[in-house]
Amino acid sequence: MANHRIIGIRDFGAGSYVLRMDRCNLDFEPGQYIIAGLPHGIHRREYSVYSSPSDDFLEILIKEIDGGHVSSELRRLSVGDKVNVEGAFGYFRISVDDLSAPFLFIATGTGISPFHSFTRFYPDLDYRLVHGIRSLEERYDYADYDKTRIFSCVSREEGGSYQGRVTGWLKENRLPEDSLVYLCGNSGMVDEVYSILASRGFSADRIHAELYF
Repeated sequence: MANHRIIGIRDFGAGSYVLRMDRCNLDFEPGQYIIAGLPHGIHRREYSVYSSPSDDFLEILIKEIDGGHVSSELRRLSVGDKVNVEGAFGYFRISVDDLSAPFLFIATGTGISPFHSFTRFYPDLDYRLVHGIRSLEERYDYADYDKTRIFSCVSREEGGSYQGRVTGWLKENRLPEDSLVYLCGNSGMVDEVYSILASRGFSADRIHAELYF
């Protein structure tokens, strides 16, 4: 556990922001998470690491939640302030034996965080990323991805790659059956997608999930 100094804050709108901190020699693998909160604070929360292990800084992508203690407390911080960080933890990772496989990444909202870390650290991945969002403001750093591999499913306004939810996109598009599937987002989405994938013949051992809430 250590205190990390904030060196940058990026706003995306829609209550979302990225905190960039000194890395302080923190070791992690793409897909892992940290536990963050204020130094000496009583509230803490898990956040997937947004940055890559090859970066010399540490980033987390945060959505400020109404009534959410940590997301609101961290949002009030400024450059130079400290964040208490514990970790990294978690098993939502890619095995080196699978790096040549095709991947289907499915995320909602800030659940895109581990996939941002994956694709930055493994630039040669064969992936398709399907991202469910409410508004176009939530297209977090889309320029960092191969534009032919990322699909935005926008549910509450026009625009993006698809008008509607991730589950609608999955039902209407062909899914390569040899893909390894990684899901990250709310539990409702994960449950629905599991059912869709099972109906398409995907076995449970080809599906990996990280629940946000």
